Amino acid sequence: MSGVQTRGWGGTVGVLAGAVALALVVANQPLVASALTALFGEARDPVFATPLLDLAARHLLIVAISSALTLVVGIPLGIWVTRDSGRDFREIVSTGVDFGQVFPPIAVLALMLPVLGIGLAPAVVALFLYGLFPVVSGVVSGLDSVQPAVIDAARGMGMGRWRVLFTVELPLASGVIMAGVRTSVIINVGTATVAAATGAGGLGLPIFTGISTQNAGIVLEGALTVSALALVLDGALAVLGGWLRPRGSA
Repeated sequence: MSGVQTRGWGGTVGVLAGAVALALVVANQPLVASALTALFGEARDPVFATPLLDLAARHLLIVAISSALTLVVGIPLGIWVTRDSGRDFREIVSTGVDFGQVFPPIAVLALMLPVLGIGLAPAVVALFLYGLFPVVSGVVSGLDSVQPAVIDAARGMGMGRWRVLFTVELPLASGVIMAGVRTSVIINVGTATVAAATGAGGLGLPIFTGISTQNAGIVLEGALTVSALALVLDGALAVLGGWLRPRGSA
């Protein structure tokens, strides 16, 4: 079995394992309710009132919007700073995305609330900034890893710069780029729990509610669902990365 096939099967197994865990936690909520009641007792209801499927769908919406914005901005930005026109701005861009990564998302939410109000918008801005660093870094590192001799050979065959980029550089860099995308999306899945603080909803609701009421069952319910969701998305992106990677590349 080739290395590419092994990576593909590994991603598929991760997707299946995550899907099973997510199904147990989200779709079979009565079973989870029974388990949590047995674990934490009936004196305090360990099951969150809102169905987890509704919370998971809202959580996915928040992650999808913020991750899409991150990719739309991060990939062209990473490409630009590896070209002659943007190479001089590479350090500035690197410092900027570094700052977005280290600035606490909860602080971004607090700063955005007076400007954007409560709801989805401040959460999306915070997650967009937080997820930008892995995407830009992955694109820059991936393109830097392409051997200059390969690019020269493509140019020697008469390819223009855009054709070299889209048919040679990006396919060869896709493995590193997808690693950055996976990291960014998984970070967003976990960090999106803070969106509940702005009224955006999602799986942070049971976690915040459980913390404020000292109900460990509700906290566990939300945390397990977030973990299962992250596992499913990571496996799916691993499979996608295997499909995008050219045959025979590392």
